[in-house]
Formats: sequence, structure tokens, C-alpha cells
Amino acid sequence: MTEADFRRADLALNFAEVSDIGGRQSNQDAHSHVVQDGLALFVIADGAGGHDGGELAAKTVVASICASFAKESAFSAAAMHSHIDAAVVGVGQAKIGQAHLKDMSATVAAILLDLNHGQAIWAHLGDTRIYLFHRSKVQRITRDHSVAQQFVDAGFWSYDNLRAHPQRNRLFAAIGAEGDTLPEIADDTIPFADGDVFLLCTDGFWEWVDEQEMEHALADSASADEWLRRLCDTVAAKANAAGKSRDNCTAYAIWLGEPAAVTIIR
Repeated sequence: MTEADFRRADLALNFAEVSDIGGRQSNQDAHSHVVQDGLALFVIADGAGGHDGGELAAKTVVASICASFAKESAFSAAAMHSHIDAAVVGVGQAKIGQAHLKDMSATVAAILLDLNHGQAIWAHLGDTRIYLFHRSKVQRITRDHSVAQQFVDAGFWSYDNLRAHPQRNRLFAAIGAEGDTLPEIADDTIPFADGDVFLLCTDGFWEWVDEQEMEHALADSASADEWLRRLCDTVAAKANAAGKSRDNCTAYAIWLGEPAAVTIIR
């Protein structure tokens, strides 16, 4: 787990990250971030489509989005569309002439933060999630592009039981397998304030820690690193108690403003 602190803009940015292979033979999650010109981009992807395909798809999605942002560090929905389009093109190009990669795809969650003006834009596809917490309470959360979420939306299953749905891992959209569902990109900016916290995480992370546990851990934490460590402890403890092989899990904890305690890693 690593943590970093940036003070190059009006609002301090403190974040921590983790990526764990779990009980799998390879880590098909990928993540990265870029901070420049008072903006911060965070991206996580979770690959599917076999060992080689899933890993390549996730890495391609993350690398394509970060490279696009590095060339155009603007804050707008149009810019985010451009970054996501770069990922779609990148995965498509990686499949050309590679029959064994035809089914590869990856979920994505990306958030672009304007640290000078306290605004965010996010995009996602699949079941890699983005949460916004204000005063340790969940304020917003992305909706999964999954069969289980469709059952919840239709009133046939409760959100509280979504993690236990037998088809929770069945997706109907991902980068590389979009079909009729396009990546969701916020039309309006999302305001954030000093002390607000974002969490980006793959399903291998959130399936073991629910929103109430996230809130309680955040209320007892003084930095992004401390909060993420508490969440990781919960993930490990619950997975071990269930006796199940744990999936790859990847997460970013992003704390805006001044945490009570900060570990600075250069």
C-alpha cells in the first residue's frame, strides 16, 4: 500500500492505493494516476477474457486513459469522453489479428479532480465502483452495469443483498464488450469540499466490505492510508472467515483537504 500527498493546488490531495492478487494466479486489475496542472486523474480497470486477455485489457484501458489525459489536461466532460474513447480504441487495436484476445474486455472507473475549484467528473463501465463520502457518509455511488444491479433496479432484489446475488459477477458491459451500453460519464460536475473522500475500487474489494463498514472505518481514520488499511483488514478478515478464494482487489482512497495525519512518500 502506498500513500502520497500533493500541495500544488488550492486543495490538498492525500491518497493511498492498494492492489492485491488475492487467491488468483495473476492480477488482472490495473490502476494508475496522473497529477498535473492542478488536476488529478485516477483510473482503475478490472480485466476479463482469460489470463492473457484480462490482464492486457485492464493495462491497456488504464494506460490509454492516462496517456490521453497527459496530452490534454483539461477539466471537462468532453475531455473525459476523449480519454474513455482512447481506451475503447486501445483495446480494439490490441485485438486486431489476435484471435485468442477477441473476448478480452475490462471494467473501468475513472475520476478527474479539479483541485483549484473543488469539482470532479467521473466515468465508469462495469462493476468497478466510485464512491463519494461527505462527513464520513456515502453521498454518491456509481451503479453497476451488472445483471444483479438490473434485478435491484427492477425491484426483484434489494440493494442490501446485491453482494449475495448468484449472478453478481455477470456483467452486460465493459470496455471491449460495450454492446448497446456506452461508458457513463457525468454530464454535470460533482462538487467536493475540504474533508470529502472518494473511493475507487474493483468488485474484489467492495464485495467484502459494505457501505456501513466503509463509513465506520472512515469516521475512525485520520488519513487516506489509515482508512484504506482499515478497509483492507476488513476485506481480508471477511474473506478468510468465508473460506473462499479471494479475487484480485484494487482500490484508491482519495482524501481532499488536510487529514489530521499525513505520511508523505516522494
